Amino acid sequence: MARLVMKFGGTSVADIERIRNVARHVKREAEAGHEVAVVVSAMAGKTDELVGWTREASPLHDAREYDTVVAAGEQITAGLLSIVLQNMGVDARSWQGWQIPIRTNNAHGAARIEDIDGTLLRERLAMEQVAVIAGFQGIGPDNRIATLGRGGSDTSAVAIAAALEADRCDIYTDVDGVYTTDPRMEPRARRLDKISFEEMLEMASLGAKILQVRSVELAMVHGVRTFVRSSFEDPDNVQAGHGNQPAGTLICDEEEIVEKPVVTGIAYSKDEAQISLRRVPDKPGISAAIFGPLADNHINVDMIVQSVSEDGSKTDMTFTVAEPDAAKAIKILENNQDAISYQLIQTDSGLTKVSVIGIGMRSHAGVASTAFAALSEKGINIRAITTSEIKFSLLIDADYTELAVRTLHSVYNLNRE
Repeated sequence: MARLVMKFGGTSVADIERIRNVARHVKREAEAGHEVAVVVSAMAGKTDELVGWTREASPLHDAREYDTVVAAGEQITAGLLSIVLQNMGVDARSWQGWQIPIRTNNAHGAARIEDIDGTLLRERLAMEQVAVIAGFQGIGPDNRIATLGRGGSDTSAVAIAAALEADRCDIYTDVDGVYTTDPRMEPRARRLDKISFEEMLEMASLGAKILQVRSVELAMVHGVRTFVRSSFEDPDNVQAGHGNQPAGTLICDEEEIVEKPVVTGIAYSKDEAQISLRRVPDKPGISAAIFGPLADNHINVDMIVQSVSEDGSKTDMTFTVAEPDAAKAIKILENNQDAISYQLIQTDSGLTKVSVIGIGMRSHAGVASTAFAALSEKGINIRAITTSEIKFSLLIDADYTELAVRTLHSVYNLNRE
């Protein structure tokens, strides 16, 4: 028998009826003889409601008290699911982060997990008791509740799976797996049976909202096999077991993927802004003068393109930021104009970053040129290009997002047959 961690998101536990459906999934695995730990999110909309109450109470509030309030959503779900399971005849109990304990750092509101002592959990699992754990939370060095930031329940689930040395971490959500691209953008998108940790990390960081980025990073570091599946499947029609793979996508080590496709998927991120600094002196330290102040103000810079003048004395520096950060970034650069010595600053918004991802790129040439030719035929201009070992990203006008995604999805033969 296997040791499984099952995680259910907010839409999966949105009301009591859906919690009953979740309980049926859990009961199926428990009755199959597996050791089961369940990690739950707050009911859909509850975290936003709690955050709203906190801000209404005081716009400038103590982060420790904020954590006390917003962590309540997951605790309520854990208690309700335990009650429903007990009513179904399943031995279950709820756990809060501090009871395990899940140790975090002291960054209240955005804490990072530092250690999980799984001893007590393992003892209870061995007694065939289902552990229902409140996600998104732990206990800081000040012995107070600390939350992990939005989407933290995914991180909780993967971290607990690593601590328990679980055979698999099943992430139940409102979709039935990871697709080659957003099915709302391209109806012919295919669900992937398997995807590597690296590819999933790229897709998560580039706009795919299936999993939280930190959870994928943890899974990759600790080798936690993670299975994305739908909580809305009829629990009675799904076979239990670690060895069986129902509908969904397994995120695993690259070595588990026998046929490595050249391109696995197409991701996109809207609301990008481009900033260009013209005729900047080309000298040591100029990049630090530009990007240091932006980093100090927590502005994430993405694509960077540098063009040096013919005589080598000047350079144009172009980069992208999230559109909501553009005005703040420009203000910071204007405040540092003396140190940077640019002659002109320009900005353009309404852009999209489209990315092509695939571990097969490591061993295949000409993948990017195929995209360039295909987009050129559609009249789509590429403003900037960045590359890495398993992906390349293209910056285009947002009006062409759907056409670009569908074109690339087709040219790499990703469409559903």
